[in-house]
Amino acid sequence: MIFGIDRLLSEPELLAALKGRRVALVAHPASVTADLTHSIDALIGAGVTITAAFGPQHGMKGDLQDNMMESPDYRDPVHGFPVFSLYGEVRRPKPEWMETFDVVLIDLQDLGCRIYTFITTLLYVLEASAEHGKEVWVLDRPNPAGRPVEGTTLVAGWESFVGAGPMPMRHGLTLGELGHWFIDHFKLKVAYRVIEMQGYDPEAGPGFGWPLGERAWINPSPNAPNLSMARAYPGTVMVEGATISEGRGTTRPLELFGAPDIDARAVIAEMKAFAPEWVKGCVLREMWFEPTFHKHVGQLCSGVQIHVEGPHYDHAEFRPWRIQALGFKAIRRLYPDYDLWRDFPYEYAFGKLPIDVINGGPALREWVDDPNSTAADLDAVAGPDEAAWVETRKAYLIY
Repeated sequence: MIFGIDRLLSEPELLAALKGRRVALVAHPASVTADLTHSIDALIGAGVTITAAFGPQHGMKGDLQDNMMESPDYRDPVHGFPVFSLYGEVRRPKPEWMETFDVVLIDLQDLGCRIYTFITTLLYVLEASAEHGKEVWVLDRPNPAGRPVEGTTLVAGWESFVGAGPMPMRHGLTLGELGHWFIDHFKLKVAYRVIEMQGYDPEAGPGFGWPLGERAWINPSPNAPNLSMARAYPGTVMVEGATISEGRGTTRPLELFGAPDIDARAVIAEMKAFAPEWVKGCVLREMWFEPTFHKHVGQLCSGVQIHVEGPHYDHAEFRPWRIQALGFKAIRRLYPDYDLWRDFPYEYAFGKLPIDVINGGPALREWVDDPNSTAADLDAVAGPDEAAWVETRKAYLIY
């Protein structure tokens, strides 16, 4: 499998299209070539004139752990060009920043989940580039979650930095494909080009689009340490809106959930009893953990780990969004008065519960909290949304 950055560097006609132009790069720590050279160094080494760079959430260096931890602007200590933060004082490029380049390359490893903010950054860069007459190239990379689609569609009025548009939680597109959808959906007039991957087959196991054994996994954000996390994330990210822990402060963040005051064994049993059809494709294992930071720091937590590797994983059957919804439902059924939902300004969305911001509307929370709701009720809401997105995205599939 050849990623977009490696095609750009190896094909003279692609490099020639950048000759004599001022080039900016949107990148993070996972923006590397096949030999693990950072894209900035590789592009400059190939003769590309880099005049600016942009860092998304968690920073160009990928050093900031949590949400709403802002990165500063700075100058690249090796090459001297400015590095502008798209997760600091602003999240949209400033007009003066847009004057520092002619074409912007976006080389971000995404996770295939609507809430992962790199796709919102893509939209904001496309919008700014349309306004200022700049050209945008996406150097495409795999979607490690593959093609499956899951979750309710974001409801109009619930747009946020974790909700760029009306798509489900697990969208099943690459960043390059998403760019085409953004341009069409938001009717943007912008020069846009995708440097496509070669050999990308999101339906082929065992990696289902991720080149297992061919490419090193580099964290695109601090709590995205492996392929298992990327697969579970469209569900476990919802725990950021709950009082239980998503495993931050452990070595397996966003592959598990738990708290000091729940019984994980009982939770798993309740999940399997309530919706056995939703827990296929993975193994739910009772475990224990003690976070070194974040929620429940220093407390022993009873937890559920979601195993999605090796023989435990069925790509077609695994439904992480439903599994996590089911985890919440099991806790609510076992502990009806449990203080489950956090209330704070999540990703700059003020006056709304984080769980609703994450889901792009209140439907999931209302389903969890309704003592009479069934698995079929949530399927009745999500199923039509998922089917509609599968049809909508057909026009934008490149691979």
